[in-house]
Amino acid sequence: MTAQLSPSRSWRDSRIVPDQVSRYMQAEHDFVDDAAIDRALRENTSPDPVRVREILAKSEAVQTLEPAETAALLHVRDPGLWEEMKQSAARIKRKVYDNRVVTFAPLYLSNLCINNCLYCGLRSQNSAIQRRTLTQDEVRLETEILAGKIGHKRLIVVYGEHSRSGVDYMAETLRTIYSVKVKARKGWGAIRRVNVNAPPMPVEELKILNDVGLGTYQVFQETYHRDTYGRVHPAGTIKSDYAWRLYSMHRAMEAGIDDVGIGALFGLYDWRFEVMGLLYHARELERAFGIGPHTISFPRIEPAEETPFVQDLKYRVSDEDMERAIVVIRLSVPYTGMILTARENAAMRRRLLPLGCTQTDASSRIGIGAYSEAYKLSKGASEQFVLGDTRSLDDVVHELAEMGFITSFCTAGYRCGRTGQCIMDLLRSGKEGKFCKLNAVITFREWLDDFASPATQAAGEIVIQKELAEIQAQNPKGHDIFMQYYKRTADGERDLYF
Repeated sequence: MTAQLSPSRSWRDSRIVPDQVSRYMQAEHDFVDDAAIDRALRENTSPDPVRVREILAKSEAVQTLEPAETAALLHVRDPGLWEEMKQSAARIKRKVYDNRVVTFAPLYLSNLCINNCLYCGLRSQNSAIQRRTLTQDEVRLETEILAGKIGHKRLIVVYGEHSRSGVDYMAETLRTIYSVKVKARKGWGAIRRVNVNAPPMPVEELKILNDVGLGTYQVFQETYHRDTYGRVHPAGTIKSDYAWRLYSMHRAMEAGIDDVGIGALFGLYDWRFEVMGLLYHARELERAFGIGPHTISFPRIEPAEETPFVQDLKYRVSDEDMERAIVVIRLSVPYTGMILTARENAAMRRRLLPLGCTQTDASSRIGIGAYSEAYKLSKGASEQFVLGDTRSLDDVVHELAEMGFITSFCTAGYRCGRTGQCIMDLLRSGKEGKFCKLNAVITFREWLDDFASPATQAAGEIVIQKELAEIQAQNPKGHDIFMQYYKRTADGERDLYF
């Protein structure tokens, strides 16, 4: 990175607060035990079918698995037993989240970054990339396109680690995004929830983001394997500090953020180890705070411009192993949301979504200012990695409808206080799914009327009618009130929810 882009030493030194790591440790050790993970994987290579079915029953009771149980599932090879696992994962998803898939879009606001991660196109030593941080006017323009033309209600905003995109800038961008309201075909478009994918932050800064309406705070460990983590995150960078990143979610919880998202970049190390690492992370959050991760993400590594990291064939994640990883994550942490991203191509997303995924992005662009026409016409525009699926939101919604899923644009739970411990209890009991169905139908009605193409409207209407019949059968006492809300929405009223 050129000198003009380099933050001051004082800013760099302020990023890591040692006490905000050590105070969460037990006996001066973090919660990821590499040796224990290796041992569990080694000792559970031939799981007994009876034991596997007992584990599946535990999963379907929405109980978090033990490491040895997850390790056993990772080694199931019998085709019949594997099919039982897939069916169990699908049942859990239906029980906890009903028949819905939540959509969102990524919005990259700054690609300035002081780190030098060997697999990332935004790394500081990539001289080929054009560095930008969006102005508030540019943030507003991007939001107007996403909310007013495409119809998104949720965003995940993404920042590199740099003083120019520090907490004050982040807070201002959230305020800007929430302020945008655009007239749509029948109602209006607006972003109702802004999730944040940002570098690890001190508690004090996280409190600032929480105060301006941060949704889910998302930090991926990238890899839970220490040696690999050190190899791909060069020494001397902020990101080279494994523990500072590992305890990001603990600091978020302390700051009052009770919706957090964890993830691993599959392909840096053995995917089985990463699944175990994600389980360890979820269990640690449950132990420390009584609240596990709101979401788990599992992106596969993709090629990126000017990156020296060459993926070892030993750790390349095949389509079959990706499928297996998703099923085992759903079974291991049955209450969590699971995010399938546009890194995967359309065919893989069709294959993987029914296995327990609850969220996916659409109309995705990952360049800075990438939703504007100006970006499309610019030369040398650079992105963090290669996307596998760039279909429009309309196309994705149409396909989901044909697959029998209802696309949900709901953000009700967050504004009704169904977060943190409350949402965990509701998810484990299956009660949240009932709220989800009601709000999914109402928000889907909104989107179909405001943004859908005629073909997608037709496909969506079939799903809507099916869901309306289910609601009447499942909740006859509350059906009249629900239909009042539904008809008000169909008449053009917006943002009604239960």
